[in-house]
Amino acid sequence: AHDVRFLFTLCGGHISPILVAAERQNIRVIDVRHEASAVFAADAVSRLSGTVGVAAVTAGPGLTNTVTAVKNAQMAESPVVLLAGAAAGLLRGRGSLQDIDQLSLFRSLCKWSGRVNCVKDIVPMLCKAFYLARSGTPGPVLVEFPIDTLYPYGLVRQHLRISDNPQSWRQRFTNWYLRFYLFRLFANGFRIQPCLPDQVPTQIPVALPSIPWPSSKNIDQLVWLLSQAKRPVLVVSSQALLPPVPATQTAEHVKASFNWFCHFVCPCWTAFGLD
Repeated sequence: AHDVRFLFTLCGGHISPILVAAERQNIRVIDVRHEASAVFAADAVSRLSGTVGVAAVTAGPGLTNTVTAVKNAQMAESPVVLLAGAAAGLLRGRGSLQDIDQLSLFRSLCKWSGRVNCVKDIVPMLCKAFYLARSGTPGPVLVEFPIDTLYPYGLVRQHLRISDNPQSWRQRFTNWYLRFYLFRLFANGFRIQPCLPDQVPTQIPVALPSIPWPSSKNIDQLVWLLSQAKRPVLVVSSQALLPPVPATQTAEHVKASFNWFCHFVCPCWTAFGLD
């Protein structure tokens, strides 16, 4: 839906379902040797193709290894979506494997950082991430996926070890709490999908990015500056490759402006002896 063709990653248990699902959608999964390389590669894809680059890394040290690359994407204003694994929501803050406060760590590096708290939020959160990565000033965004939001219901239920025949009040209360957590985690998880629950939806609404357009006053000022310039120089950054205007169309406009400048402005200089 967002024209994603590559997913760069360093494989980890927290994100394995993401990689499997990407492969099913014919997204090429490219495994690298270091998490920073995954984000650098996603950044490069974004700059060269004009689309959003995507990388996926595992929790904890897998994510912290990307700090330099994420900061680089932020400084370059490259739209990059970083998918990060995380400890299960039930175990957050309890010393689980590779459990750290990832959102706080990356808040200053990303335009936006969000956490998927239940299965039904996966698609809306991803749509929001792609929208924000491209809107306004482009930049990296982070989406955190607790591991229990990625695995099937049966496997998560088995991992929770819910007793079928609780004996004590303590066991009953624990069972009630775990069942409630499981229900909240998977409730309405597949209601927006037009296909079977074990498939990925093929039709996902894509929100167009919010692009800041120049005012007519800014355009008039630019035209005046060009008309007064004797040796104008256009500095075009990599953002010119980004939507909604294709890079080829941008090049055509620049060429047309250059031709206009040569045919109308330069002869005036010659006529008045200003060349």
